[in-house]
Amino acid sequence: MAACGSGTDGDGDGRAPDGDAAASGTSLTIEVVSGEGATPKTYRLTCDPAGGDHPQPEQACDAIAAAGASVFEPVPSDRSCTMVFGGPQTATVTGTYEGADVDASFSRQDGCEIDRWEKLGTTVFDLPLQ
Repeated sequence: MAACGSGTDGDGDGRAPDGDAAASGTSLTIEVVSGEGATPKTYRLTCDPAGGDHPQPEQACDAIAAAGASVFEPVPSDRSCTMVFGGPQTATVTGTYEGADVDASFSRQDGCEIDRWEKLGTTVFDLPLQ
């Protein structure tokens, strides 16, 4: 889990005692909506050590590290994607990953977006798919 980082001291919220994010800078807010009209679920996640209020912080940090920073990049506009609808689920991830700003949106609206979603999986989004 060296790819994720957060404070090692403090009150367990992934911040150093002085309130600053740790030097390696992974502190993410994950908001997931299971479908239109559903109430969003929001989690804070910090890594190395894993923490926050995410239900599976260690597994989520491992999944993000395995996917790499590119998972937060949008699908290029010139990429051809299969027109397969994977479901109404959406997610946003904001904050910092290894010190870099993150502001990413995820959906399951086509094959490219489904691929991005699956790289982080139900572990990061904590949303079982049916």
